[in-house]
Amino acid sequence: MARSVRDLDLGGRRLFIRADFNVPLDPSGGGITSDKRIRASLPTIRLALEKGAGVILASHLGRPKGKPNPQMSLKPVAARLGELLGRPVVMAADCVGPSAPAVKPGEVVLLENLRFHAEEEKNDPAFSRQLAALCDVYVNDAFGSAHRAHASTVGMVAFVAETAAGLLMEQELKYLSMAVADPARPYVGILGGAKVSDKIEVITNLLKLVDRLLIGGAMAYTFLKAQGIAVGRSLLEDDKLGLARELLGQAGEKLWLPSDHLVAAELRADAERRVAAAIPDGWIGVDIGPRTAAAYAAEVGRAKLVVWNGPMGVFEMEPFARGTVEVARAVAASGATSIVGGGDSEKALQAAGVADRITHISTGGGASLEFLAGLTLPGVAALDKQD
Repeated sequence: MARSVRDLDLGGRRLFIRADFNVPLDPSGGGITSDKRIRASLPTIRLALEKGAGVILASHLGRPKGKPNPQMSLKPVAARLGELLGRPVVMAADCVGPSAPAVKPGEVVLLENLRFHAEEEKNDPAFSRQLAALCDVYVNDAFGSAHRAHASTVGMVAFVAETAAGLLMEQELKYLSMAVADPARPYVGILGGAKVSDKIEVITNLLKLVDRLLIGGAMAYTFLKAQGIAVGRSLLEDDKLGLARELLGQAGEKLWLPSDHLVAAELRADAERRVAAAIPDGWIGVDIGPRTAAAYAAEVGRAKLVVWNGPMGVFEMEPFARGTVEVARAVAASGATSIVGGGDSEKALQAAGVADRITHISTGGGASLEFLAGLTLPGVAALDKQD
């Protein structure tokens, strides 16, 4: 495990913190719509300031395709961060070159969007050196970008003498490690979402680890069709039926699929709908049914460890949200260590009013999936090498 920012002597030193400020912005120009990621970075920033560092913050925002785009500027982040910290945050005009200002102890500078330079995503060594020249110490606190081998997450680490994980990164690794290394038992995994193909590696790895894997969402229909069960007009991946059969063969009794469904005549909130054990021709599966929700909740209730990623149905439409909300409530009520990843799962927790009863909600959707799949995250590996 990488060294922690807690262990560093930061007095009078320039500290570069790679944060994850990839926040949602109002497309009409109304500013930030959720400051959750900014708030998540505050403990590391405050600790650095308490220790007497000058703080340089860096992040990407959106996909500006390697050139400046005013709509993806980090200026709104600097303003909001200043409010949350109760002190000024200097907004740099660029992240390298003469427009990237020096920082003094007690100051906070936010560099402009790293992805305004194509060299960031290319992990360009010259660009990495330029970023490294800004600081004495490097801390990665951007778990949400740890699966990207970019200049600010991997490349610059080689050019900085001292490196460490930030408090958020440390927390993410602590809890996600519980899911893949010597997990508590019974261990229940819950996977939802649209595509089996998005989660092949996660399913394969979790099947080696969990005692039960509960499947919901549209990916369930691919598995059901692979078993020869009719799924009507439900969303599925015909080209993944062979893979689904293989996974079912590996899983044995570990993998559970829905035994009943909420079905709709059309994918509209006002469409005719009913509960069915089998999905009739012409109908669409939109949620797990009440019998499945109860069975899943009972299985979760016996667990000591629960990992959940992905909704059980088209939960964005309120009439189709019940199964996802019931699973969220079951996870919160279980008393198990609960680890939830993915933006949709978090929205479900908020909708169910139980987010505060979850042990850990990951800030990195893609990164948490890769970690659960047993893959090495480049941003984490780079810190480990320097340790």
